Amino acid sequence: MALAAADPDRISVIIPALNEAASLPHTLAALQGLRNRGHEIILVDGGSSDATVDVSRPLVDTLLQAARGRAVQMRAGAEAASGAVFWFLHADTRVPEHADRLINVALQDPDTHWGRFDVQLSERRVSLRLVAALMNIRSRLSGIATGDQGIFVRCSLYAAVGGVPPLPLMEDIALSRALRCHGRPAAIRQRLRSSPRRWEQHGVIRTILLMWGLRLAYFAGVAPSRLARFYQLHQP
Repeated sequence: MALAAADPDRISVIIPALNEAASLPHTLAALQGLRNRGHEIILVDGGSSDATVDVSRPLVDTLLQAARGRAVQMRAGAEAASGAVFWFLHADTRVPEHADRLINVALQDPDTHWGRFDVQLSERRVSLRLVAALMNIRSRLSGIATGDQGIFVRCSLYAAVGGVPPLPLMEDIALSRALRCHGRPAAIRQRLRSSPRRWEQHGVIRTILLMWGLRLAYFAGVAPSRLARFYQLHQP
């Protein structure tokens, strides 16, 4: 991991991606204001076969190649990051215009060292609005964040917990659990707009049952490698 920037407010936005050429131009366009204010954007490609690399290159500060796997890609991005705060984003997520200021304000609390945003999946579909509301409530009560919610963390705490656990699945849950041992997360109510494509493609009920089943199995001690195989088998 690179040394932290002298500016304690500088954010390194780390985006793992795989075949996201359709989503990334919109995601990265919304982040250009952060670049203009001195933050950095790091995209870590996991071996895309589409135009992910080409469409991203002009819109990021650092473009890396890593082995496929969200956790591996997140770790690679953190190793190259120079910011004082790491912010992990999904490739299909739209951020508020001044998300950097929201993060820095949240981290001004001396007892707060990490956090996440609320998430929005759809403005129109009632079922997806309900899913997002329940995700946000569950996270606020449990102190556990998912990747959809844009986990951010001071680089010092990230290093202290050993970084993103190199798991094939549930890396966001595992990271949250490690961070929670050092304090509860800031829960920013401003929403990230996460793509509803997974829910629309797989079906809302089916996706809920699958994700909750995987999480319950993980908390019960089932190995993430087994969960990853099960997850792949149940993708359409």
